[in-house]
Amino acid sequence: MAEPVLEIRNLEKSFGALKATDDVSLDLRSGEIHALIGPNGAGKSTLVQQIAGSLKPDSGTILFQGRDVSGLDMAARARLGMGRTFQISSLAGEFSALRNVMLAVQASAGSSFRFFRPVMRDASLIEPAREALSRVGLSDRASVPAAELSHGERRQLEIAIALAQGARAFLLDEPMAGMGPEGSQALTRFLDTLRAQAPVLLIEHDMDAVFALADRISVLVYGRIVATGTVEEIRNDPAVREAYLGEGA
Repeated sequence: MAEPVLEIRNLEKSFGALKATDDVSLDLRSGEIHALIGPNGAGKSTLVQQIAGSLKPDSGTILFQGRDVSGLDMAARARLGMGRTFQISSLAGEFSALRNVMLAVQASAGSSFRFFRPVMRDASLIEPAREALSRVGLSDRASVPAAELSHGERRQLEIAIALAQGARAFLLDEPMAGMGPEGSQALTRFLDTLRAQAPVLLIEHDMDAVFALADRISVLVYGRIVATGTVEEIRNDPAVREAYLGEGA
C-alpha cells in the first residue's frame, strides 16, 4: 500500500483538565476523501488546528508526504502543500477572483506587494491564476469581486488559491456551513471531483454530503476516534449510532 499523504500518530492535546485530543491516529491516502465527523464539542476544530499548524499538540507526530511536520508552523506547512479552507472565508472581498488567486501566486513566489498595478499585468502571475480558476470551474467568474460570489463559489475560490500555491492535500473545515440545500448539492458535486487533484480531509456536519463523498469516515467523540471505516461500516456501527447519530444501539 502506498504511503499516506498525511498521517497523524497518537496526537494528544489538553487544556487544563480537559483532554481535547486523546491519542488520535488517522491518515489520508492519495485520491480519497476522508471525512472527520463528531458532535459539537468533540474536538474537531482543535484537531484540525493541530494538523494545520496553528495549534501545537502536547505529544504525537504529524507526517505530511512522509516528512515530520510536527514542529512546523501553519505557513511552513502551507508551503509544503497542505491547503486549508476555513469556516469563515478569508478572501479579499473587494478584489476579483482572479486577483485573489494572483496574490496567492505572488505570495508563494515570495514577491513584494508594493507595486500592485504592474503585478496585474504580469503574465507569470496571471497564467497560473487563470489555470487554477479553470481547474475549479470559475473561469467565467474571474472578473467578479469575491464578495459578489455565491457561498459555494467562494469555497471554490479558496480551493483555487490553495491549488495555485501547490496544494498536495486539502483540509476542508465545514465547507457546507451556511449553505442551503441547492448550494450544498452543487458544492458536493464539485468536491467529488477534487479528490482527483489532491486528497481531502473533510470536516463536516452535513451528513448527506459526508455520506455522498467519503471514501472513509472517522468519528471523533470527546477527543477520541471511536471508529473509522467506510460509509456503510459507520452507518451500521452501534457505538457510532448511539454516540453520534442519535440512535439506540
